[in-house]
Amino acid sequence: MATPAPGHSIDAQLRLLAPGKVSEDDKLVEYDALLIDRFLDMLQDLHGPSIREFVQESYELAAQYEGGHDAARLSELGTRLTGLAPADAIVVASSISNMLNLTNLAEEVQIAHRRRNKQNQHGDFTDEGSAITESDIEETLKRLVNELGKSKEEVFEALKSQTVDLVLTAHPTQSIRRSLLQKHARIRNCLTQLYAKDISEDDKKELDEALQREIQAAFRTDEIRRAQPTPQDEMRAGMSYLQETIWKGVPKFLRRVDTALKSIGIDERLPYKTPIIQFCSWMGGDRDGNPRVTPEVTRDVCLLARMIAANLYIAEIEELMFELSMWRCSPELKARAEELHSSSKTTKHYIEFWKQIPINEPYRVVLGAVRDKLYNTRERSLHLLTAGSSTISEESTIKSVEEFLEPLELCYQSLCASGDKTIADGSLLDFLRQVSTFGLSLVKLDIRQESDRHTEVIDTITTHLGIGSYRSWSEEKRVEWLLSELRGKRPLLTHDMPMSEEVADAIGTFRVLAELPADNFGPYIISMCTAPSDVLAVELLQRECHIKKPLPVVPLFERLADLQNAPGSMELLFSVDWYKERINGKQQVMIGYSDSGKDAGRLSAAWQLYRAQEDLAKVAKKYGVKLTMFHGRGGTVGRGGGPTHLAILSQPPDTINGSIRVTIQGEVIEYSFGEEHLCFKTLQRFTAATLEHGMHPPVSPKPEWRALMEEMAVVATEEYRSVVFREPRFVEYFRSATPETEYGKMNIGSRPAKRKPKGGIESLRAIPWIFSWTQTRFHLPVWLGVGAAFQAAIKKDSKNLNLLKEMYKEWPFFRVTLDLLEMVFAKGNPGIAGLYDNLLVADELKPFGEQLRNKYVETEKLLLEIAGHKEILEGDPYLKQRLRLRDPYITTLNVLQAYTLKRIRDPSFKVTSQPPLSKEFADENQRADLEKLNPASEYAPGLEDTLIITMKGIAAGMQNTG
Repeated sequence: MATPAPGHSIDAQLRLLAPGKVSEDDKLVEYDALLIDRFLDMLQDLHGPSIREFVQESYELAAQYEGGHDAARLSELGTRLTGLAPADAIVVASSISNMLNLTNLAEEVQIAHRRRNKQNQHGDFTDEGSAITESDIEETLKRLVNELGKSKEEVFEALKSQTVDLVLTAHPTQSIRRSLLQKHARIRNCLTQLYAKDISEDDKKELDEALQREIQAAFRTDEIRRAQPTPQDEMRAGMSYLQETIWKGVPKFLRRVDTALKSIGIDERLPYKTPIIQFCSWMGGDRDGNPRVTPEVTRDVCLLARMIAANLYIAEIEELMFELSMWRCSPELKARAEELHSSSKTTKHYIEFWKQIPINEPYRVVLGAVRDKLYNTRERSLHLLTAGSSTISEESTIKSVEEFLEPLELCYQSLCASGDKTIADGSLLDFLRQVSTFGLSLVKLDIRQESDRHTEVIDTITTHLGIGSYRSWSEEKRVEWLLSELRGKRPLLTHDMPMSEEVADAIGTFRVLAELPADNFGPYIISMCTAPSDVLAVELLQRECHIKKPLPVVPLFERLADLQNAPGSMELLFSVDWYKERINGKQQVMIGYSDSGKDAGRLSAAWQLYRAQEDLAKVAKKYGVKLTMFHGRGGTVGRGGGPTHLAILSQPPDTINGSIRVTIQGEVIEYSFGEEHLCFKTLQRFTAATLEHGMHPPVSPKPEWRALMEEMAVVATEEYRSVVFREPRFVEYFRSATPETEYGKMNIGSRPAKRKPKGGIESLRAIPWIFSWTQTRFHLPVWLGVGAAFQAAIKKDSKNLNLLKEMYKEWPFFRVTLDLLEMVFAKGNPGIAGLYDNLLVADELKPFGEQLRNKYVETEKLLLEIAGHKEILEGDPYLKQRLRLRDPYITTLNVLQAYTLKRIRDPSFKVTSQPPLSKEFADENQRADLEKLNPASEYAPGLEDTLIITMKGIAAGMQNTG
C-alpha cells in the first residue's frame, strides 16, 4: 500500500490510502473527501490555520504508521498530542472524532448508493463485515419456489404463521448522543441529495450550504453526556425510533411482502391479523442489576407508551376520516353510523367537529367515534401518569386490540362489499396492520430480573412462615415446595412480613404487573437462570400478587454450565403436569451470547449455544411444545453480533421453525432503524432469513465435524479460562492496559457497569468487558483460545487441517464463526495494544502482554490458513477499503487516549507544553471556560473531556462499543 508523504492534503491522503477503486462507480473516497474538506474549512474558520495544520499533520503521521507499522511514528504522534494545551487537546480530539463520524456517514451513503445501483455482485449488502448473499423478500420467495421446489401455497402458509419479535433494549452501548445522531442524519441526507441525478446547480449550492451548516452544528454540539441517563430517558430515546421510522416502516414493508407474494403467483394479501414482525422493549423493564429501574419507572414507561401510541393512532385516524368521504356503504355500517350519530356521544374536545360530520358520510361517523375513544385513552393515561388517577372512566377508552379493530374491520368489509376494495386496501389496510402490530401499548414491555432476587423473596417468605430458609434447600426440595404451593391456594404474602428494600422492590414490580393492562407486557425473563426452581418461583410470585393474566416466564441461560444444563432443566419442567398445562404448548427460552462469551471465550460459547439449541429443540419436540428461541445478541462479535441474515441461517436445523426472538441492542438500534431505508432492510432481513431457515434449513454437521468442534471447544475454554480467571497477573494487566476503570465516565447508560460493585472480572458486565478491549483494538475476548484450539487439533492429527478447511467451506455455522473472527482481526492492531502496554502497564506485567500479542498473531495466521486467505479480508475489498480509510483517524485517537490515560494515572508524567494553537481560545478566559467544562472532574483540566471524546470516537470508528 502506498505511504502518503507529509504535506499532502487529507483529500490526497484518502485517495492514497484507498487500495484503488473496487468498482467503477465506487463513490466512497469522493464522498469522504468532500465531507472532510468541508469540515477542515469550517475548523480553520473557527479556530485558525494552526489547528487545521496540526490536525492534518497528526492524521499524516497516523497514516504513515498504518503504511508500515513503525512504532516510532506512534511515539512521535504521542509527543505532539500530549504537548497540547488542554483547550486545544479537546478541540483536536473532537475534530478527529467528528471527521471519523463523517467518514462513517460517507460509508453509509456509499452503501446505499451501491444498493440502489445493484453494484454488489454478491447480492444485497448486509451488516458490516459481510458481503455474502443476502436476498430480499421477493428473491427469497422466488428461490424457495423456483430453485428449492416449494409450492407457492406452502410458502404462503409458512409466511402467514411466522413471527419475528424484535426486542429493543437499553443496553448502554450507544455512545453517540441523540442530538448528534439527528444532525448526522441531516448530513447524510444532504450528501445523498448532492449526488442525486438531475440536480440543478442552484440546488447544489443550497445543499452544500446546508451540509456546511450541519457539519458545523455537529462540531459545536457537546459530544459528552454530562449526566447519566435515567431509564425514562432511555425509553424516550427508544420510542423515538418507533415514532420516526418503525411506525411508517412496518406497513410499507408489509406492502412489499404483498408484492413479493404476487411475484410467485399468490394474489391474496398477507392477512393484517397475522403480523409477521412484532416489537418489544426492555427500556424500563430490565431491572437486572439496575437499581434505577423501580416499579414506579415500569409503571411510568407503560403509561407513557400508551400515550404515544394513542397520539400516533389519532393522527392516522384523522387522516383516514378525510380520506374515506364516500357515502356508499354496507347496511351494517350504515346502521352503526346512524346509531352513533343519533347518540352524539363524544368528548368535549371533539364535539364541535363531530357535529359537522353529515350522516351521509358514514365512514367518518364511525371513525370519529373511534378517534374519540382514542382521545380518552390518551388523556386517561396522561392523568394516571401525572396525577395517579383520572376522572375519565375506563369504559370510555379503548380497552383491547379486538375492540379497536372491530369498527375498522367493519369499514374495511363495507368498502369491499360496496365495490371499493381498491380503497380499502390503501391507508385503511395500513392502519389495520399498524393496530395488529403495535396494539395499544406500541411495544410490549419485557420484565427482566436476576434469579437470585426471586430466591431472596421466596427465602423471606419461607423464613417468615417458619418453615426454614429456602435459599439453603436443595433443588429437589425447592421444586417440590413450589409445586405444592402452586397447586394449592393458601396466601403466602402477609402484611406483617418483614422485607428488605430489595424484596419490597421485587414484590412491587409484580404488583405493577397486576395493576396495569396485560397487553402492556411481554414475557418475564429470568437472567442467570440455573434451575427449574428459578422458573417456578416467578410463577408463584405472579400468583401471589394476583396477576390475572400471568406473563410467560422465560429462563435466560447465559454461562457455559447453565447452557449445558438447560435441556435437562426444561425437560424437568415439561414433565410436570402443572407446568405443561400452564404454558399451553408454548415455551420461550433465551440464550445469552454476552455472558457465555465472557465465561468461556467466543469459540466455545458459540459451539455451546449451537448445541444447547439442538438439545432444547429435541426436548420440546419430545413433549409436544412449540419452542421459540430468544437470542440475546449484542452488537459486537464478542457479544454474539454480526450480520443478521447469516446469524439466522447459521443456526442449527429445527431451532427456528418460523418463530424467533432477537434483542436489538444499543448502537445496533441506530444501525437498524435510524433511517427509513435501514428500517426497511432490517425488517426484510429478519423476515427473509427466518422464512428461509424454516423452509430450507442449513446442513447438519457431519459427525467428524461435530467431534472435532467438541475437542476444540474444550481446548479453547481451558486456554481462555487459564488466562482470564486463573492467571494471577490478568486482572491487574486488564485494568492497566485498557480504559476499563474509566468506562463509567461516559454516561452512556443508566445501569452500573457491575452486577456487584465489589466483584472482579466475573461480576463485570459483558458490555464494559468487551468495550475495554475494543478501545485498544486488541479484542482479546473474541480470539483468545481459538489459536490454541486450532493448534491442538492440527497437532493431534495433521489431517485435521484439511478437515477444518472442509468445515469452513461446507458448514454455515463454522464459516460464519470464522468470518466474523476475520473481521475482528481486520479491525484489530496488536501494535496499538502494545502502545497502551508500554505507557500504562507495570514493567513486571509487560512480558505477559507481549505473550498475549504473540498469541494474537499466531491465531490470525492459523485463521487465514484454514480460510484459505493470503491476507485478511481478501474476499471483501469493500470492507477492507472502508477500514483503511478509518484507521488513521482511529490510530490518532488511540494515541491521544493512551497518553491521556498516562497523564491521568501518573501525574508525574512530564510533557513538553506547546503554545496555544486555536485563535478562538487566544483569550485566557475563553480557554479556561473550555478547560473547565467538567468542573467535577478529579483530573487536571481538560483531561477527562479529552479522554471521553477519544473513547466515543474510537467506538464510532470501530462501529462497536459493547
